[in-house]
Amino acid sequence: MKKYPKIVQCDKRGQIVIPKDIRHELDIEEGTGFFMYAISDEGILLKKISRKELSEEDIMKRIEEKAGKIGVKKKNLQKAKEAYKRRKKGKLELI
Repeated sequence: MKKYPKIVQCDKRGQIVIPKDIRHELDIEEGTGFFMYAISDEGILLKKISRKELSEEDIMKRIEEKAGKIGVKKKNLQKAKEAYKRRKKGKLELI
């Protein structure tokens, strides 16, 4: 991997493009999921999620574990889970 910085710009919708050589080297394809972390005032960190980790059961388990820490009530979490199941599959952004 080339170690020099890449410059990308954010568009009006907040989207950025991961350069092709980085996508190729990290095996990032359409539909690849990421965890996003804010790193103080300096920026963001993206961590690629493996296909196994993208399973609905694993994601819901992680959300349920963290719900109390962020003030989400279990009944609201259950409503959101039921609403998600009524939607089309494969739309991770709808969670």
